[in-house]
Amino acid sequence: MTNNPAGPTGPGRLATPTVHLSATPPKPAPAAARAFAMRFTSTPRGARLARHLAAVRLDAWGVPYGTVDHDAVVLIVGELTANAVLHGNVPGRDFHFRLALLPTAVRVEVTDTRGERVPPRPGDPPADVPAVDETGRGLLLVAALATHWDWHPRPDGPGKTVWAEYEIAAGRVVS
Repeated sequence: MTNNPAGPTGPGRLATPTVHLSATPPKPAPAAARAFAMRFTSTPRGARLARHLAAVRLDAWGVPYGTVDHDAVVLIVGELTANAVLHGNVPGRDFHFRLALLPTAVRVEVTDTRGERVPPRPGDPPADVPAVDETGRGLLLVAALATHWDWHPRPDGPGKTVWAEYEIAAGRVVS
């Protein structure tokens, strides 16, 4: 007797064809549907990793390294994630980071689990920061770079989401 399986699903054969093996490649997602989201530890290392992954993702989406748009968005990501670690840290809880490429802008959202420490609203008078301090200017940078920014309470638990949108120069994004 021989072992010869009848049908196309024998050893070494695929039961159904997969998309990545088909002759026609799948169409890329539209620019508005491009998003990256991940949870990171509420540590300086987590903030650095979020900033690094945002830089890589922006480059892959057509906002190349070394451009004004890329550098501005990465700076916004760095400030918001550092604030989540510094001001929104609850021991044992992570922060959530989301980056979305919209048709004319990039949106950055950082969610932490500390609801009692909230940033000032856009347009509020800035807090006095002594000239020699090395901290306290992150949201001033975000406000200067972002087209819009604000925060809102976290809808699914304690905490808040701080978000910023940066308008990309027309024609910069390669689809």
